[in-house]
Amino acid sequence: MPSSRHEALHRIFRDNPGLFSHAFKILKIDFPASSEVAVIDTDLTEIKPIDRRCDTMMLFKTPWGSKQVVIIESQMQKDDGKVAAWAHYISYAHIKYECPVLLLVICQDETTARWAREPKRIGLPGRPCLVIYPIVLGPGNVPRITDPEEASKDVVLAMFSAVTHAHSPEVDAILEALDVALDTVDTDTANYIAEQTEIGLGAGPARQTWRRLMTMQNYRFKSEFAEMLRNEGRIEGEARGEAKSVLRILKRRGIHVTESARERILSCTDLALLETWLDQSFEVTTAEQLFD
Repeated sequence: MPSSRHEALHRIFRDNPGLFSHAFKILKIDFPASSEVAVIDTDLTEIKPIDRRCDTMMLFKTPWGSKQVVIIESQMQKDDGKVAAWAHYISYAHIKYECPVLLLVICQDETTARWAREPKRIGLPGRPCLVIYPIVLGPGNVPRITDPEEASKDVVLAMFSAVTHAHSPEVDAILEALDVALDTVDTDTANYIAEQTEIGLGAGPARQTWRRLMTMQNYRFKSEFAEMLRNEGRIEGEARGEAKSVLRILKRRGIHVTESARERILSCTDLALLETWLDQSFEVTTAEQLFD
């Protein structure tokens, strides 16, 4: 199941179509001005067989009637298995919407970004019948916005800079600039940006830096966000307790728990699901049966 961090990276584009113009400008790619933008169904499954669902797919229409589909994929690590899926997404969208299709891949580390940029060939060695050239945004080509004044000019782009550079040495400076910039926008926008940044950063030092900035009562919108973090902390604490109870019962029943199963149980924050696992832990004969 995709993580919330994975979801945040592509939802930024879905919720803020204006970010596309910045993205293609960064990549020095001409993209026609659009008069209409729509999020379209990401379910690319045909009749029955294989479930194929891309992260986000958007349809752009120009004033003169031409169309362009952009498929956005969040990629957390190298995965050669995605090549076949990407080929399916592109060909399906091209047939269905009868227009050019672009594949935009968002990465948070440069190793994954370099892999994503490599041409993906399908066919015989030296004679491919299909070559995929993803368009990739990652730490290597997304600007590091560390100037509060620059961040204030476009807080959405500043947010994208922060989540893309979540593992970069400059991330603290980027977050501090974004923090200052949020006081220049309305409260609803500031809360939205703050929450999306929190999710997009994922677990790690950058998120802790952001939480520290968000709990400093300097700006008008932060009291609400700080309360959200306190509630989240309470829920995480309850979930952690439930998860430990599941593991304790399995241990007392002599049921072996693999590292992957342990990690899955401990990382779960869904209290309802954890309560279900807790009930099942008295009956299952293997830890994996919890997940059936």
